[in-house]
Amino acid sequence: MGTDTPTADILAGLDPEQRAAASAPRGPVCVLAGAGTGKTRTITHRIAHLVRTGHVAAGQVLAVTFTNRAAGEMRSRLRALGVEAAQARTFHAAALRQLQYFWPRVIGGRPWPLAESVFRLAGRAAQRVGASTEIEVVRDLLSEIEWAKSSLIGIDDYPAAAARLHRDTSEPAERVRDVYRAYEALKNDQEVLDFADLLLHTTGVIEDDRAVADEFRDRYRCFVVDEYQDVTPLQHRLLDAWLGERDDLTVVGDANQTIYSFGGASPAPLLDFTRRFPDATVVRLERDYRSTPQVVSLANRVIGAARNRPAGSRLRLTGQRPDGPEPRFAEYDDEQAEA
Repeated sequence: MGTDTPTADILAGLDPEQRAAASAPRGPVCVLAGAGTGKTRTITHRIAHLVRTGHVAAGQVLAVTFTNRAAGEMRSRLRALGVEAAQARTFHAAALRQLQYFWPRVIGGRPWPLAESVFRLAGRAAQRVGASTEIEVVRDLLSEIEWAKSSLIGIDDYPAAAARLHRDTSEPAERVRDVYRAYEALKNDQEVLDFADLLLHTTGVIEDDRAVADEFRDRYRCFVVDEYQDVTPLQHRLLDAWLGERDDLTVVGDANQTIYSFGGASPAPLLDFTRRFPDATVVRLERDYRSTPQVVSLANRVIGAARNRPAGSRLRLTGQRPDGPEPRFAEYDDEQAEA
Protein backbone atom coordinates (compact mmCIF):
# COMPACT_ATOMS: atom_id res chain seq x y z
CA MET A 1 0.00 0.00 0.00
CA GLY A 2 1.34 3.39 -0.91
CA THR A 3 2.57 5.68 1.86
CA ASP A 4 0.60 8.54 0.30
CA THR A 5 -2.70 7.12 1.59
CA PRO A 6 -3.24 8.73 5.01
CA THR A 7 -4.82 6.69 7.77
CA ALA A 8 -7.49 9.36 8.14
CA ASP A 9 -8.53 8.80 4.51
CA ILE A 10 -9.00 5.10 5.17
CA LEU A 11 -11.36 5.82 8.05
CA ALA A 12 -13.13 8.72 6.35
CA GLY A 13 -16.77 8.10 5.57
CA LEU A 14 -17.21 5.34 8.13
CA ASP A 15 -19.84 5.72 10.81
CA PRO A 16 -18.66 5.63 14.45
CA GLU A 17 -19.19 1.89 14.90
CA GLN A 18 -17.60 1.01 11.57
CA ARG A 19 -14.65 3.22 12.47
CA ALA A 20 -14.29 1.50 15.85
CA ALA A 21 -14.13 -1.89 14.14
CA ALA A 22 -11.76 -0.74 11.41
CA SER A 23 -9.34 0.90 13.83
CA ALA A 24 -9.42 -1.76 16.56
CA PRO A 25 -5.96 -3.03 17.53
CA ARG A 26 -4.56 -6.33 16.33
CA GLY A 27 -5.92 -9.34 18.12
CA PRO A 28 -9.36 -10.94 18.30
CA VAL A 29 -12.16 -8.73 17.01
CA CYS A 30 -15.82 -9.72 16.69
CA VAL A 31 -18.04 -7.54 14.51
CA LEU A 32 -21.74 -8.29 14.99
CA ALA A 33 -23.24 -6.87 11.82
CA GLY A 34 -26.89 -6.82 10.84
CA ALA A 35 -28.11 -6.81 7.26
CA GLY A 36 -27.29 -3.65 5.34
CA THR A 37 -24.91 -2.27 7.96
CA GLY A 38 -21.83 -2.12 5.72
CA LYS A 39 -19.89 -5.11 6.99
CA THR A 40 -17.84 -5.62 3.81
CA ARG A 41 -16.91 -1.95 3.81
CA THR A 42 -15.93 -2.22 7.46
CA ILE A 43 -13.71 -5.28 7.19
CA THR A 44 -11.93 -4.12 4.04
CA HIS A 45 -11.21 -0.78 5.69
CA ARG A 46 -9.97 -2.68 8.75
CA ILE A 47 -7.53 -4.64 6.61
CA ALA A 48 -6.37 -1.44 4.90
CA HIS A 49 -5.95 0.30 8.26
CA LEU A 50 -3.87 -2.56 9.68
CA VAL A 51 -1.65 -2.49 6.60
CA ARG A 52 -1.33 1.30 6.48
CA THR A 53 -0.42 1.57 10.16
CA GLY A 54 2.29 -1.07 9.76
CA HIS A 55 0.68 -3.72 11.96
CA VAL A 56 0.80 -6.30 9.18
CA ALA A 57 2.05 -6.57 5.60
CA ALA A 58 -0.66 -6.87 2.97
CA GLY A 59 0.64 -10.26 1.84
CA GLN A 60 0.27 -11.62 5.37
CA VAL A 61 -3.51 -11.16 5.40
CA LEU A 62 -5.90 -13.99 4.51
CA ALA A 63 -9.59 -13.10 4.34
CA VAL A 64 -12.11 -15.87 3.72
CA THR A 65 -15.78 -15.84 2.86
CA PHE A 66 -18.35 -18.21 1.37
CA THR A 67 -18.92 -17.25 -2.26
CA ASN A 68 -16.69 -16.31 -5.16
CA ARG A 69 -18.78 -13.19 -5.65
CA ALA A 70 -18.21 -12.03 -2.07
CA ALA A 71 -14.48 -12.79 -2.33
CA GLY A 72 -14.29 -10.86 -5.60
CA GLU A 73 -16.05 -7.87 -4.09
CA MET A 74 -13.64 -7.92 -1.17
CA ARG A 75 -10.62 -7.99 -3.49
CA SER A 76 -12.06 -5.14 -5.57
CA ARG A 77 -12.62 -2.97 -2.52
CA LEU A 78 -9.16 -3.72 -1.17
CA ARG A 79 -7.61 -2.73 -4.50
CA ALA A 80 -9.56 0.52 -4.39
CA LEU A 81 -7.99 1.15 -0.98
CA GLY A 82 -4.52 0.44 -2.37
CA VAL A 83 -4.16 -3.04 -0.84
CA GLU A 84 -3.10 -5.34 -3.66
CA ALA A 85 -1.40 -8.31 -2.00
CA ALA A 86 -3.95 -9.35 0.62
CA GLN A 87 -5.63 -12.67 -0.15
CA ALA A 88 -9.44 -12.75 -0.23
CA ARG A 89 -10.83 -16.16 -1.15
CA THR A 90 -13.49 -18.68 -0.30
CA PHE A 91 -12.55 -21.34 2.24
CA HIS A 92 -12.35 -23.91 -0.55
CA ALA A 93 -10.28 -21.75 -2.89
CA ALA A 94 -7.81 -20.94 -0.11
CA ALA A 95 -7.54 -24.61 0.86
CA LEU A 96 -7.10 -25.72 -2.77
CA ARG A 97 -4.24 -23.29 -3.28
CA GLN A 98 -2.49 -24.41 -0.10
CA LEU A 99 -3.05 -28.11 -0.77
CA GLN A 100 -1.65 -27.90 -4.29
CA TYR A 101 1.44 -26.16 -2.92
CA PHE A 102 2.13 -28.61 -0.08
CA TRP A 103 0.90 -31.87 -1.68
CA PRO A 104 4.13 -32.86 -3.53
CA ARG A 105 6.19 -32.40 -0.38
CA VAL A 106 3.85 -34.03 2.15
CA ILE A 107 1.85 -36.61 0.19
CA GLY A 108 3.98 -37.02 -2.92
CA GLY A 109 3.20 -37.06 -6.60
CA ARG A 110 0.78 -34.79 -8.40
CA PRO A 111 -2.17 -33.38 -6.44
CA TRP A 112 -5.41 -35.25 -6.98
CA PRO A 113 -7.96 -33.21 -8.96
CA LEU A 114 -11.52 -32.45 -7.98
CA ALA A 115 -14.03 -35.07 -9.11
CA GLU A 116 -15.89 -34.06 -12.25
CA SER A 117 -19.21 -35.26 -10.81
CA VAL A 118 -19.66 -36.17 -7.16
CA PHE A 119 -23.31 -36.92 -7.96
CA ARG A 120 -22.24 -39.64 -10.36
CA LEU A 121 -19.89 -41.06 -7.73
CA ALA A 122 -22.69 -41.06 -5.15
CA GLY A 123 -24.95 -42.85 -7.63
CA ARG A 124 -22.35 -45.55 -8.24
CA ALA A 125 -21.81 -45.89 -4.49
CA ALA A 126 -25.55 -46.32 -3.94
CA GLN A 127 -25.71 -48.96 -6.65
CA ARG A 128 -22.71 -50.79 -5.17
CA VAL A 129 -24.39 -51.24 -1.76
CA GLY A 130 -27.90 -51.86 -3.02
CA ALA A 131 -29.43 -48.49 -2.16
CA SER A 132 -31.93 -46.73 -4.39
CA THR A 133 -30.41 -44.97 -7.39
CA GLU A 134 -33.38 -42.70 -8.04
CA ILE A 135 -32.21 -39.14 -8.69
CA GLU A 136 -33.88 -37.63 -5.62
CA VAL A 137 -32.56 -40.38 -3.35
CA VAL A 138 -29.00 -40.06 -4.67
CA ARG A 139 -29.22 -36.30 -4.22
CA ASP A 140 -30.31 -36.80 -0.61
CA LEU A 141 -27.55 -39.35 0.01
CA LEU A 142 -24.89 -37.01 -1.37
CA SER A 143 -26.24 -34.14 0.72
CA GLU A 144 -26.06 -36.32 3.82
CA ILE A 145 -22.47 -37.35 3.07
CA GLU A 146 -21.52 -33.71 2.58
CA TRP A 147 -23.22 -32.79 5.87
CA ALA A 148 -21.40 -35.58 7.71
CA LYS A 149 -18.00 -34.58 6.36
CA SER A 150 -18.62 -30.89 7.09
CA SER A 151 -19.66 -31.87 10.62
CA LEU A 152 -16.50 -34.00 11.11
CA ILE A 153 -18.57 -37.18 11.43
CA GLY A 154 -16.69 -40.23 10.20
CA ILE A 155 -18.17 -43.19 8.34
CA ASP A 156 -18.50 -45.53 11.32
CA ASP A 157 -19.83 -42.76 13.58
CA TYR A 158 -22.58 -41.73 11.18
CA PRO A 159 -25.47 -43.98 12.36
CA ALA A 160 -25.14 -42.91 16.00
CA ALA A 161 -24.81 -39.24 15.02
CA ALA A 162 -27.82 -39.48 12.73
CA ALA A 163 -29.91 -40.97 15.54
CA ARG A 164 -28.71 -38.43 18.10
CA LEU A 165 -29.42 -35.48 15.81
CA HIS A 166 -32.66 -36.89 14.38
CA ARG A 167 -31.50 -36.76 10.77
CA ASP A 168 -34.34 -37.24 8.30
CA THR A 169 -32.96 -39.39 5.47
CA SER A 170 -34.49 -41.24 2.55
CA GLU A 171 -32.55 -44.40 3.44
CA PRO A 172 -31.86 -46.02 6.85
CA ALA A 173 -28.81 -44.64 8.64
CA GLU A 174 -26.89 -47.90 8.23
CA ARG A 175 -27.51 -47.80 4.48
CA VAL A 176 -26.36 -44.17 4.33
CA ARG A 177 -23.20 -45.25 6.16
CA ASP A 178 -22.59 -47.96 3.58
CA VAL A 179 -23.06 -45.49 0.71
CA TYR A 180 -20.72 -43.07 2.50
CA ARG A 181 -18.06 -45.80 2.74
CA ALA A 182 -18.46 -46.83 -0.91
CA TYR A 183 -18.36 -43.19 -2.03
CA GLU A 184 -15.05 -42.61 -0.25
CA ALA A 185 -13.62 -45.83 -1.69
CA LEU A 186 -14.61 -44.83 -5.23
CA LYS A 187 -12.94 -41.44 -4.83
CA ASN A 188 -9.76 -43.06 -3.59
CA ASP A 189 -9.79 -45.59 -6.42
CA GLN A 190 -10.08 -42.77 -8.96
CA GLU A 191 -7.64 -40.52 -7.03
CA VAL A 192 -10.05 -37.59 -6.97
CA LEU A 193 -11.28 -35.23 -4.26
CA ASP A 194 -14.54 -33.55 -3.35
CA PHE A 195 -14.84 -30.06 -1.86
CA ALA A 196 -14.83 -31.30 1.73
CA ASP A 197 -11.59 -33.17 1.02
CA LEU A 198 -9.89 -29.89 0.18
CA LEU A 199 -10.54 -28.70 3.71
CA LEU A 200 -9.86 -32.07 5.36
CA HIS A 201 -6.52 -32.66 3.63
CA THR A 202 -5.33 -29.08 4.09
CA THR A 203 -6.21 -29.26 7.77
CA GLY A 204 -4.41 -32.58 8.04
CA VAL A 205 -1.13 -31.46 6.49
CA ILE A 206 -0.99 -28.37 8.71
CA GLU A 207 -1.89 -30.31 11.87
CA ASP A 208 0.42 -33.25 11.17
CA ASP A 209 3.51 -31.61 9.65
CA ARG A 210 5.27 -29.05 11.83
CA ALA A 211 7.38 -27.72 8.96
CA VAL A 212 4.27 -27.10 6.86
CA ALA A 213 2.52 -25.41 9.79
CA ASP A 214 5.51 -23.18 10.48
CA GLU A 215 5.83 -22.16 6.83
CA PHE A 216 2.13 -21.39 6.49
CA ARG A 217 1.91 -19.46 9.75
CA ASP A 218 4.99 -17.45 8.85
CA ARG A 219 3.32 -16.56 5.55
CA TYR A 220 -0.06 -15.54 7.00
CA ARG A 221 -0.27 -13.55 10.22
CA CYS A 222 -3.74 -11.97 10.12
CA PHE A 223 -7.08 -13.65 9.39
CA VAL A 224 -10.52 -12.25 8.60
CA VAL A 225 -13.65 -14.43 8.34
CA ASP A 226 -16.82 -13.04 6.80
CA GLU A 227 -20.25 -14.58 7.52
CA TYR A 228 -18.79 -16.31 10.56
CA GLN A 229 -22.22 -17.56 11.60
CA ASP A 230 -22.14 -19.96 8.64
CA VAL A 231 -18.83 -21.66 9.45
CA THR A 232 -19.07 -25.46 9.66
CA PRO A 233 -17.10 -27.57 12.17
CA LEU A 234 -14.76 -28.61 9.34
CA GLN A 235 -14.14 -25.03 8.26
CA HIS A 236 -13.58 -24.05 11.87
CA ARG A 237 -11.03 -26.82 12.32
CA LEU A 238 -9.16 -25.54 9.27
CA LEU A 239 -9.29 -22.02 10.69
CA ASP A 240 -7.88 -23.30 13.98
CA ALA A 241 -5.07 -25.03 12.07
CA TRP A 242 -4.31 -21.78 10.27
CA LEU A 243 -4.23 -19.81 13.52
CA GLY A 244 -2.28 -22.19 15.72
CA GLU A 245 -1.75 -20.50 19.08
CA ARG A 246 -2.29 -17.02 17.68
CA ASP A 247 -5.35 -14.82 18.09
CA ASP A 248 -5.02 -12.32 15.23
CA LEU A 249 -8.54 -13.02 14.01
CA THR A 250 -11.38 -10.74 12.94
CA VAL A 251 -14.79 -12.32 12.48
CA VAL A 252 -17.95 -10.74 11.12
CA GLY A 253 -21.42 -12.19 11.38
CA ASP A 254 -24.99 -12.17 12.59
CA ALA A 255 -26.39 -15.26 14.32
CA ASN A 256 -29.83 -14.45 12.91
CA GLN A 257 -28.55 -14.78 9.34
CA THR A 258 -27.36 -18.39 9.47
CA ILE A 259 -28.39 -19.92 6.13
CA TYR A 260 -26.17 -23.00 5.83
CA SER A 261 -27.37 -24.97 8.86
CA PHE A 262 -28.48 -27.73 6.47
CA GLY A 263 -24.79 -28.18 5.61
CA GLY A 264 -23.57 -28.32 9.20
CA ALA A 265 -23.12 -24.59 9.89
CA SER A 266 -23.81 -23.27 13.36
CA PRO A 267 -23.69 -19.79 14.91
CA ALA A 268 -22.13 -21.29 18.06
CA PRO A 269 -18.53 -20.17 17.27
CA LEU A 270 -19.79 -16.60 16.77
CA LEU A 271 -21.81 -16.64 19.99
CA ASP A 272 -18.91 -18.22 21.92
CA PHE A 273 -16.23 -15.91 20.50
CA THR A 274 -15.75 -13.86 23.67
CA ARG A 275 -15.62 -17.03 25.75
CA ARG A 276 -12.77 -18.29 23.62
CA PHE A 277 -11.12 -14.86 23.46
CA PRO A 278 -12.03 -13.01 26.69
CA ASP A 279 -10.04 -9.93 25.65
CA ALA A 280 -11.72 -9.65 22.25
CA THR A 281 -12.94 -6.31 20.95
CA VAL A 282 -16.66 -6.53 20.14
CA VAL A 283 -18.35 -3.99 17.88
CA ARG A 284 -22.04 -3.97 16.94
CA LEU A 285 -23.10 -2.56 13.57
CA GLU A 286 -26.80 -1.69 13.82
CA ARG A 287 -27.26 1.16 11.33
CA ASP A 288 -29.11 -0.27 8.33
CA TYR A 289 -28.29 1.68 5.16
CA ARG A 290 -30.19 -0.67 2.83
CA SER A 291 -33.83 -0.46 3.90
CA THR A 292 -36.35 2.16 4.97
CA PRO A 293 -37.09 2.60 8.69
CA GLN A 294 -40.46 0.95 8.14
CA VAL A 295 -38.91 -2.20 6.68
CA VAL A 296 -36.24 -2.29 9.39
CA SER A 297 -38.84 -1.91 12.12
CA LEU A 298 -40.87 -4.80 10.75
CA ALA A 299 -37.73 -6.96 10.46
CA ASN A 300 -36.86 -6.21 14.08
CA ARG A 301 -40.33 -7.28 15.20
CA VAL A 302 -40.32 -10.49 13.17
CA ILE A 303 -36.83 -11.52 14.32
CA GLY A 304 -37.64 -10.56 17.90
CA ALA A 305 -40.69 -12.83 17.89
CA ALA A 306 -38.90 -15.78 16.30
CA ARG A 307 -38.59 -18.90 18.40
CA ASN A 308 -35.27 -20.63 19.07
CA ARG A 309 -33.29 -17.45 18.51
CA PRO A 310 -29.71 -17.84 19.75
CA ALA A 311 -29.15 -16.29 23.15
CA GLY A 312 -27.18 -13.06 23.07
CA SER A 313 -27.74 -12.61 19.36
CA ARG A 314 -30.05 -9.61 19.40
CA LEU A 315 -29.18 -6.75 17.07
CA ARG A 316 -31.62 -3.84 17.09
CA LEU A 317 -31.23 -2.22 13.68
CA THR A 318 -32.14 1.38 12.92
CA GLY A 319 -32.99 2.43 9.37
CA GLN A 320 -30.87 5.22 7.90
CA ARG A 321 -32.76 5.81 4.66
CA PRO A 322 -35.70 8.19 4.20
CA ASP A 323 -39.15 7.02 5.25
CA GLY A 324 -41.07 4.74 2.93
CA PRO A 325 -44.46 3.04 2.81
CA GLU A 326 -45.46 0.56 5.48
CA PRO A 327 -44.62 -2.96 4.28
CA ARG A 328 -47.26 -5.68 4.35
CA PHE A 329 -46.54 -8.81 6.33
CA ALA A 330 -48.38 -12.09 5.73
CA GLU A 331 -47.95 -15.40 7.52
CA TYR A 332 -48.97 -18.83 6.22
CA ASP A 333 -49.25 -22.27 7.77
CA ASP A 334 -47.22 -24.05 5.09
CA GLU A 335 -45.64 -23.73 1.64
CA GLN A 336 -48.80 -24.85 -0.13
CA ALA A 337 -50.86 -22.15 1.55
CA GLU A 338 -48.21 -19.56 0.71
CA ALA A 339 -48.30 -20.51 -2.98
